[in-house]
Amino acid sequence: MDSKSERTEMSHKVALCAGLLFAAAVIAAPAAHADDWSKTYAVNGRADLHVQTDDGSVSVTSGDQNEIYVHVTTTRYTIGSSGVTIDQSQNGNSVDVHVRTPHFHWGFWGSSGSIRVDVRVPRNLDLDVNTGDGDVNTQPVSGNIRIVTGDGNIDANGLHGQVYLHSGDGRIDSSGMDGTLKVDTGDGHITIDGRFDSLQAQTGDGSIDASAAAGSKVADGWALHSGDGRITLRVPSDLSAELDAHTGDGSVSVDVPMTVSGTLNGSSVHGRLNAGGGLLRISSGDGSIHIERT
Repeated sequence: MDSKSERTEMSHKVALCAGLLFAAAVIAAPAAHADDWSKTYAVNGRADLHVQTDDGSVSVTSGDQNEIYVHVTTTRYTIGSSGVTIDQSQNGNSVDVHVRTPHFHWGFWGSSGSIRVDVRVPRNLDLDVNTGDGDVNTQPVSGNIRIVTGDGNIDANGLHGQVYLHSGDGRIDSSGMDGTLKVDTGDGHITIDGRFDSLQAQTGDGSIDASAAAGSKVADGWALHSGDGRITLRVPSDLSAELDAHTGDGSVSVDVPMTVSGTLNGSSVHGRLNAGGGLLRISSGDGSIHIERT
């Protein structure tokens, strides 16, 4: 057998051995480990809940109850001193839960585990949720609400009160709002609707689609801004405000009663909606702006 044939045969043997070793490892590998932890906190007044996780998704649901229930589930992680740790405390009606990810958590097959935090709360409470990397989903809650994710999407339904939503990199969808809303994302689309006393919405790169319900008021001013994306705002036909809309590259269209002030051009509009009032500022670095009736 010549040297070339020997090398070819040796390559085939090496490949076969590698395949057999891989198959053996797959057979020997343990199933993905799962673990869970839960705790119920009794409250007898307005609750104040703080939930923080370094890396994981958070889901919040509400009901007619006088308790807070927190359930943490993991895959490929154990819960304990050598894995995911949970620091929790209660002081009266104030509850704090911090879920910490282990420093070294690279899985056997090159993928880390996952963490999920499910929370059931009273309908009325102050809520602060912060996750370094993960999606957040919240159902109807009333109070002072702050939801922050470093890298993930936010889906919020029926939040009432003073609300702040932030994602470092992800979309934000919020429906059925009532009250004061400040929402921003570094990179993602924003879709919001509700009755607003104050509205601030900003995205570094993405579109904004906002619908203001009847009864919304522009008192202390509204501001919507996209660094690179279109903006559509739907408002009641009787909304009163001073409008200042501008886009760096695109057009501005207004389909509500307005008295124009100054020179009208395609990329900038200044005027008064109905009787005027607080300042409604809308701007986009690159994208068209549309103001329509709800």
